[in-house]
Amino acid sequence: MAGVITVAVVDDDRMLVDGMRAWLAPVPGLALVATAATVGELLSAAGHPPSGGAAGPVPAPADVVLLDLVLRDGSAPADNIRRLLRTGSRVLVISTVPDRPRIIDAVRAGADGYLTKDNDLPTLVAAIEDIAAGHGAHSPELAFACAHDTGPERPRLSPRERQILLDYASGMTLKSAARRAGITVHTAKDYLDRVKAKYREAGRPAYTKIDLAHRVREDSLEGP
Repeated sequence: MAGVITVAVVDDDRMLVDGMRAWLAPVPGLALVATAATVGELLSAAGHPPSGGAAGPVPAPADVVLLDLVLRDGSAPADNIRRLLRTGSRVLVISTVPDRPRIIDAVRAGADGYLTKDNDLPTLVAAIEDIAAGHGAHSPELAFACAHDTGPERPRLSPRERQILLDYASGMTLKSAARRAGITVHTAKDYLDRVKAKYREAGRPAYTKIDLAHRVREDSLEGP
């Protein structure tokens, strides 16, 4: 659908799914194209092989999939997220509670955002549009979880290390990032090398600018 963001919902709460249909139906530019109680059910309906093996080109179930964090089939949230990402869909996780460890796990698995189910329609629509545009969907729940993440997989960066990382990963040259920070290129390279070393020590190496951009997104370092 040209110019329309397609949306799918994976949730085993029938009342919520019916509510989503009513909510999204009148929203211009959005189209709810599929609902399912499990990720497997959604992918089967879209023609994806159960094993994820090759079966010719198959379209993504939707541009953005709203995925309930905990489903009654006992599937692991991280596995569900990765399965959807492999189809080309982007994923917005929705949940009844702001469970900090699960939020962090969802983001690390590749989710583009996390919202609790008590948010209003404008917040949901804005999140879907941001994700469809290739941006992360920031929310108070996600910001709080990332700010209080003390897991060893998320390196502790100094303010200057974080600034150089964000500027460089956003597309600036190291020289431009150094100029913006008011430091020499040599000093900026030292900061960037420290960032890479910290991610390497955390078991999440980042060798290239693209790798660093992925780490920024995974750890929601860019902020709201």
